[in-house]
Amino acid sequence: MNAGWESFVARWLARADGDRRLRAVGTASDVAFTLRSGGDCLWVHLRDGAVAGHALDAGFDRRVDFGLVAPPEVWARLWSPVPPPRAQTLFALLSKEPALSVEGSRESLAQSAHLVCRLLELGREDAPSEATADGPPDLSALRGRYVRVAHETGEAEVYAEQAGDGRDLLMLHTAGSDSRQYHHLLADAGLREAWRMTAFDLPGHGRSTLPSGLGEGEWRLTTDRYVEAIVATADALELEHPVVMGCSMGGEICLELAYRHPDRFAAVVACQAADRVEGRQVGWAKHPRVNEKLFVPEWVDGLMSPTAPAARRAEVRWAYAQSAHGVYWGDIDFYSREWDARDRVGEIDTERCPVHILCGEYDYSCTPEIAEATARRIPGARFTLMRGLGHFPMAEDPERFLGYLEPVLAELAGDPVPRGTAAG
Repeated sequence: MNAGWESFVARWLARADGDRRLRAVGTASDVAFTLRSGGDCLWVHLRDGAVAGHALDAGFDRRVDFGLVAPPEVWARLWSPVPPPRAQTLFALLSKEPALSVEGSRESLAQSAHLVCRLLELGREDAPSEATADGPPDLSALRGRYVRVAHETGEAEVYAEQAGDGRDLLMLHTAGSDSRQYHHLLADAGLREAWRMTAFDLPGHGRSTLPSGLGEGEWRLTTDRYVEAIVATADALELEHPVVMGCSMGGEICLELAYRHPDRFAAVVACQAADRVEGRQVGWAKHPRVNEKLFVPEWVDGLMSPTAPAARRAEVRWAYAQSAHGVYWGDIDFYSREWDARDRVGEIDTERCPVHILCGEYDYSCTPEIAEATARRIPGARFTLMRGLGHFPMAEDPERFLGYLEPVLAELAGDPVPRGTAAG
């Protein structure tokens, strides 16, 4: 047995023994799995969010629900002080690293992903701690209101928040979440001076009601329904020729808005967006034997940068844990199955509606490569790679994101570039 492996495991599990998050989300948990790294093996039994037992071999009489197998160099990337893109979490590796495999029950892995992913993160010597989380932004300047909006699927009371004065900037949230993702931007004093920012919850999301024609679990987003919801809400709120910024599925639909309504919207800032993103729909997000309130937050957490503040990542997970049953799954059905704009993005007229595509380097779903390729297919579109950011830049690390966003907004407003240059 590798002596270094034995020492590493001892330090790793000692960190796990005192981890607040592992304990907090591990109520009633009971899972046993193996991790193989070359010739070394670790068997771990987790119960109630704590390590109930471990051994440096699998053993013939030990319960094993599933196993994770990869060469040592794969685990080394995950456990490096700052993991490289596409190696920051277990789900990133499972998506992009063919040398990592799962033995046994993938359903058991999905059921326990919130525990296993956190345990693996604690393999890093300086893994972020929830105990160091800072406070929320000052939201006292926000103005909230409801507007009744008619949709193809029925009427809905749509909740919107606004802050600031100036040109209209409309912000679109990601799949399965809501406008709280933009609270840090809405609270930013510099943005409030130049922009009247509006963020709203799609029907059936956050504080908005489900459309009157839909029942529980029936939400499914399509391109037509999405465009309808955005245009109808912008009209109801009397937004004047707004710039639209969206992220993930909100970034995808920005491209559709630029194509269909170049005179209704002044410009689009599409974050984490491409004309086609495949492979993100997963059955575990709406599965009767998997707790989606635990699985989905962990599934999306893996898309964020490992350098993002722990408090901000926790906010993203918290919002995802509050989504109604099937809403995330219904959104991803649009994001990664129905959405395909490869046949029309080249027809976007950026003279009428400028297009900026921004993409974080740690996003392994909408990767920088496919986002940049989309920008190249749109005549006149601009692409920006955002270092140190992942799939939820405005929420996971808003301060760093502003370093990239503000020059874009200044250009669209015709103002000098603020605060120097974009963050590196």
